[in-house]
Amino acid sequence: MTPLAKLLEAALFASARPIPTEELAALDPEASKAALAAALDELGEHYDVDGHGVELVELGGGWQILTRSEYTEAIERAQLAARPARLSAAALETLALIAYRQPLGRAEIEEIRGVSVGSVLKSLHERGLIDVVGRGEGMGRPLLYGTTPIFLEYFALRHLDELPRADELAVALRAEPRAI
Repeated sequence: MTPLAKLLEAALFASARPIPTEELAALDPEASKAALAAALDELGEHYDVDGHGVELVELGGGWQILTRSEYTEAIERAQLAARPARLSAAALETLALIAYRQPLGRAEIEEIRGVSVGSVLKSLHERGLIDVVGRGEGMGRPLLYGTTPIFLEYFALRHLDELPRADELAVALRAEPRAI
């Protein structure tokens, strides 16, 4: 492995969050974008070809070394990994609305869901999954919410374009016919 690939590996190993390419570039200011991309490819290939239990993954706007999915269940069973706290159904509904329709205000969310969402928005904001991204044009200039890079990391997405399309969701949620 090249020295740059080793440097990237050390930084990614030490980090608990995905590191954006711009931050990785700061590790070696003399390295070109092409050299950085080549070193990331080399590192990813190293993990793939040599059969490591970890892989290099691009998610949440950055790069991270993660356990391969085939080992996740065994590690969780042995309680070696910290599991993120689960989201309630109300939080997931609210988060889905924000993800698909952002920027979105509290009143719009409450109108769609039919219930008050103040505490849910507070919880999602405290977890870093949503943030205030602007103010609306309506009366009182309401706060508008959008998702954060932590949201992308939580759901293992590189960008919002990877969210399932509405037509894909309809197919996935359709109940399978029962055999009689």
